[in-house]
Amino acid sequence: MLVDMEERGIQDSLARIVNEIEGAAALPDAPALAAAVELTADARRVFVHGAGRSGLALRMTAMRLMHLGLQVHVVGETTTPAIGEGDLLLTASGSGTTSGVVSAAETARSVGARVIGITTDPESPLAQLSHAVLVIRAATKTDRSEQQSAQYAGSLFEQLLVLVGDALFDVLWQKSGQSADALWPRHANLE
Repeated sequence: MLVDMEERGIQDSLARIVNEIEGAAALPDAPALAAAVELTADARRVFVHGAGRSGLALRMTAMRLMHLGLQVHVVGETTTPAIGEGDLLLTASGSGTTSGVVSAAETARSVGARVIGITTDPESPLAQLSHAVLVIRAATKTDRSEQQSAQYAGSLFEQLLVLVGDALFDVLWQKSGQSADALWPRHANLE
């Protein structure tokens, strides 16, 4: 009986999460996504940066962009070079105020790099520094009102961040004309 109750609880939670993700109003608008695709396609190198779970989600995007053959770096890794002119900083902060993310965007702009900011707040410091702003309408980690999401601490933002990253990759992949077999040799083989 306890197992049945736990299974129902898990199914209910999954259904609630899927329903929130399916809320089309939560996703960035098409012109912003198109601008992000163009900036990424035109970049000499792509740097990704986010804190906490947002950073983890962007690492997934970094991996896929690397599979396309783009030169990609994760900010904070010991082998990450200096960002420069012609480069792109792809970054995310639910609030748009995360100090390390905002500081990185300031640095990127100061050296002539482009910035894509993914945030819930189109008026945030990160949004103001970005050449393209992808607004995800979701609760931030400090919003516990359950008005935008019944999930805990920005989970919906982070889930949608993964989906937006996959969509960015998918559009670039389709534009590249590369087959899945062409991408496969770039997949990790030291696992």
